[in-house]
Amino acid sequence: MKSKTSITLSADVLREIDRNAGGESRSAFIERVLRAYFRRCERAAIHERDLERLNRAADSLNAEAEDVLEYESWPDE
Repeated sequence: MKSKTSITLSADVLREIDRNAGGESRSAFIERVLRAYFRRCERAAIHERDLERLNRAADSLNAEAEDVLEYESWPDE
């Protein structure tokens, strides 16, 4: 369902919208751009959560990797 709304934009912003809309209506262009922005924000939030999880587990994961490397046999140089 679509809802009608009214926003006030600077003339230079409207010119950019018209220049970049490529034939689609201002409303369609603004909606498409906002949806892309919201997707980027959501991906950034997911990335941030994943990074926090990795950072919390980093010490444990690094210790495990060091333990595994101790069992590796390296050829004598």
